[in-house]
Amino acid sequence: MFDFITDPINEFIRDMLKGWIEDNLAGLFNSLNNNVASTALEVSQTPSTWNGSIFTIIRQLSETVMVPVAAVIITYVLCYELITMVIDRNNMRDIDTAIFLKYIFKAGIAVFLLGKTSDIVMAVFDLGSQVTLKAGAAIYQEAAIPDVWGDVLTIHAKLDALTTGELWSLVFQSMFAQMAINIMSILVTVIMYGRMIEIYLYVSVAPVPFATFGNKEWGSIGSNYLKGIFALALQGFFIMVCIGIYAALVSGLVVAENISEAIWQLMAHTVVLCFSLFKTGSLAKAILNARG
Repeated sequence: MFDFITDPINEFIRDMLKGWIEDNLAGLFNSLNNNVASTALEVSQTPSTWNGSIFTIIRQLSETVMVPVAAVIITYVLCYELITMVIDRNNMRDIDTAIFLKYIFKAGIAVFLLGKTSDIVMAVFDLGSQVTLKAGAAIYQEAAIPDVWGDVLTIHAKLDALTTGELWSLVFQSMFAQMAINIMSILVTVIMYGRMIEIYLYVSVAPVPFATFGNKEWGSIGSNYLKGIFALALQGFFIMVCIGIYAALVSGLVVAENISEAIWQLMAHTVVLCFSLFKTGSLAKAILNARG
């Protein structure tokens, strides 16, 4: 009886709901593409390029505070090495000049490594930066996510077939989808900042572990330190691999006929990505057998 009143109202509500859904979904996958590109740029940066001010402070702390400590340590380590070498030679009863030449050679290498500490550490992160950049470029090209939900005709056809109740449900689901993408972006940023802070902490004390290379027993400290910085460099690559896998999985959702199902799959993939990103650091250390 009142169809001439209720029908226009119902149609207005449906148009409003469809507009909300289209606004929520339009550009969603382009946002993912932008996140992949920006993450590749951020994760691939070295300590010196990520934040020059912080790096300058860390460099000054390393040179003014840690280098004197490293000088004391390397002196102790070299003396310990000499004493150990003498004792091993039956308290100098089996001494020959060759062992002293060997000692001088080892001491020279130890001092040289200590002097080149900054260059070696930066070279590791430069290598990691190049690897991560190449991985990001490959992922962006090969696993780019098409913005199929931005196709107006496709989205209209699917939304017209839904009831008003289903449209309301889809409004909230599409809002959750946007939230999931935002959470992913925040999580990647948190992991990236946490990784860079850890890198700066490693860089700040670099002279100390490098001062231990003059002795076999103490050298394990320096060896584990090198494994740690290589693991941090490798973590950037693993982060990009996780995002590449995520992009490949999400790109398969465009063939889904059910928008609601695709949204829930997107959120499930995002949760898996979050879990995987948290594991990248421990995985890199486990592969390189880096303790700590």
